[in-house]
Amino acid sequence: MKILITGVAGFIGYSLADFFLKKKIEVFGLDNLDDYYSVSYKKKRIYLLKRYKNFFFKKIDITNKNYLEKYILKEKSFDVVYHLAAQPGVRYSVKNPRKYYSSNIIGYNNLLSSLAKIKVKKIIYASSSSIYGDQKYLPVKETVPFNPKNFYGYSKLINEVTSDFFAKFYKMNILGMRFFSVYGEWGRPDMLVIKYLKSQFNNKTFLLNNKGNHLRDFTHVNDIVQILYRLIKISTKKYHEVYNICSSNPYSVKKFISVSKNFIKNVKVKNQSRDLADVQDTHGSNLKIRKITEYKNFKSIEREIPLIIKWFKENNISTLLK
Repeated sequence: MKILITGVAGFIGYSLADFFLKKKIEVFGLDNLDDYYSVSYKKKRIYLLKRYKNFFFKKIDITNKNYLEKYILKEKSFDVVYHLAAQPGVRYSVKNPRKYYSSNIIGYNNLLSSLAKIKVKKIIYASSSSIYGDQKYLPVKETVPFNPKNFYGYSKLINEVTSDFFAKFYKMNILGMRFFSVYGEWGRPDMLVIKYLKSQFNNKTFLLNNKGNHLRDFTHVNDIVQILYRLIKISTKKYHEVYNICSSNPYSVKKFISVSKNFIKNVKVKNQSRDLADVQDTHGSNLKIRKITEYKNFKSIEREIPLIIKWFKENNISTLLK
């Protein structure tokens, strides 16, 4: 089997690549090593992946259509493509929407246009729970009306529309994953868990939005990897299908801070008002993805907190994120 992963230096991309490489599967990884967050951190992920002989990395920016298309036409026979390359970050999208338009919208269009010229059995791409925005009734199912609160959410919604067109027009099998608050080892340093640990171990004050009075449907990256793997062998009736990928077990941010204090000394936290770009609570229904993959044993963040803190300490991650 031959797998292509875009955004392989990112959190989910790295975790998925590591999983496949351990199974002796050939993994071809693309990334532009963008400096939105620590490039050293991303390079460390790539360094770890390069220990495997069946890993092949290429530094490519998907916004460069000619370079991307040339690479894909040269490599050709990918069995599955996981598209995880994107400009992340809800709040940053308010400040710099142009970057999201370029990377998330144009970049994804470039990828699909290139893949339409070769035979690929399945394309699985990252969407986001951000397309839901604030919802009155929780948990949200895939069929509820969309209500994005920021350009990041809109860019992901446009990705879904784009996928629908390419799937129907070119008869491509495309699956969209609406990820909810992914966490775990080698997580993104701009998201709650690693961001919080970074501040504490670098002896800095963590700015807590909304006093932690919001819920997040935390989903462990290993659960996501298992689901993405199972989707390879699953056939769907439609050319394009979308799924919530979540534990469906929302957890209070305030409680996360409280539990982590049991393992970290001299915690420094400062409350601040809620950011208007943020969703108040996220809670997704995972019934659809559970039914098709039969995956049910989602990890509990409360049990995972001490394990992540231990990993953070032992790998001296704080130095990579300074």
